[in-house]
Amino acid sequence: MNRPLQKAAIYILLAIAAALVLYPIFYTFSATFMTPDEASAYPPHFLPSSFYVGSIVAVFQLVPIAKFITNSFIVSLVIMIGQLLTSSMAAYAFANIRFKGKAFIFSLFMATMMIPWEVTIIPNYLTVKKWDWLDSLQGLTVPFLATAFGTFLLRQFFLQLPKELFEAARIDGCGHIRIFFRIVLPLGRPALATLAVYAFLNAWNMYLWPLLITNSEEMRTAQIGIAMLQFEELTVWNLVLAGVTIVLLPSLILLILGLKQLVRGLTAGAVKG
Repeated sequence: MNRPLQKAAIYILLAIAAALVLYPIFYTFSATFMTPDEASAYPPHFLPSSFYVGSIVAVFQLVPIAKFITNSFIVSLVIMIGQLLTSSMAAYAFANIRFKGKAFIFSLFMATMMIPWEVTIIPNYLTVKKWDWLDSLQGLTVPFLATAFGTFLLRQFFLQLPKELFEAARIDGCGHIRIFFRIVLPLGRPALATLAVYAFLNAWNMYLWPLLITNSEEMRTAQIGIAMLQFEELTVWNLVLAGVTIVLLPSLILLILGLKQLVRGLTAGAVKG
């Protein structure tokens, strides 16, 4: 096979793979604007016959989805800021501060990434319950304010920064605090943006933990709101998919706005010079 045909075959395979990945998202948006009869028809319709917004209106009438989205946004924002603060400070310490046992502590820190989240649910729940944090913002956010993955990501990026900058700063009389805020954080914006997008989307998509510790609609999150659209007697899929679309839009907007920084952060350090 000559080179042009080989490239054409690769592009065709990639296009097919992209279509398979994007089809569920496309169908979700398409079904949102279908009438109940179209959504339940067999074989399923590919496109709606008209721009029907009754499903979106019904979602806002059935559940307080606006409140749930607000709660998810607050929880995700608090977790994102918390992870940026804790991970950046820990990463700076592991990358630029010499102290006894640093390698062992870092290895122990990274070992926590191998512990499945399901193993820690019960201890975290008992701790939150003992502190009377059930059905509260603290209970939803505090267990996620620190992350080993974020620390590892930022540490690897900080290690790529030129050592001459730190030496020049120390000659000028800068301590670790000034170096951290004046040099490391401004230069580390690509990695920080990557962690910010990652942390926000992870927190936004949480389901099990908010379901476990929240009891009132005042503290429910968006993912639980979608589950409330499924009834025991009957599941109206165009309503469920309309709720998914409403909840998915903030994630897509954030991903589109932060895609450039996300790519830069993931590829940082891959090319020297």
